[in-house]
Amino acid sequence: MTVSYASVFTPMAAELPPDTDVDAIVLDLADNHVAAPPAKDQDKLAEIADQARAHGIELNIVVVKGNPGRDSDLRDLATTLGKSEHGTVVVFSDDWIGTYSDSINRARLEWAEDKAKYQGGHTATAAQIFVDRLETPEKVSWTAITGVLLAGTVLIIGGLYYLKSRRAARERAAVAADAAPNPPVSSR
Repeated sequence: MTVSYASVFTPMAAELPPDTDVDAIVLDLADNHVAAPPAKDQDKLAEIADQARAHGIELNIVVVKGNPGRDSDLRDLATTLGKSEHGTVVVFSDDWIGTYSDSINRARLEWAEDKAKYQGGHTATAAQIFVDRLETPEKVSWTAITGVLLAGTVLIIGGLYYLKSRRAARERAAVAADAAPNPPVSSR
């Protein structure tokens, strides 16, 4: 029996967490940049969103009940909301986080997510950790590292070209010296 692996490599369609009403979430975000179930305290989350906005991060916080079947559903929801809300959207479930941003790169978002995950439903704590990490200046300037590596590569290539051309010039001089006839030596 032949096994087909085609279904394993088929991309899955983006899905939103169950019982998610995107229009209701967008309406809820309009007043204080926070959308959460009634059981969650929106005031603390609104303070955190305002703190982030004061530091130049246009943050919208969304909280969903429980954990969806897949954590990628949270990112799909954040991406869907980001198309209309712009800025940075973070979606919290009890243990997982999904993010979208049109101003912060994916690596930085995921770095901020890492410490904020698995807070056991303490959304305000997770949101504060997430914002604190986004506000932390980068310790490493990847632009500077890239520039140094590029300059080093150019210097190495230039140095190798210089050495190769000197070696070739010496070889040409040696060949020319061997090819020149030796003058006859007089025997007196």
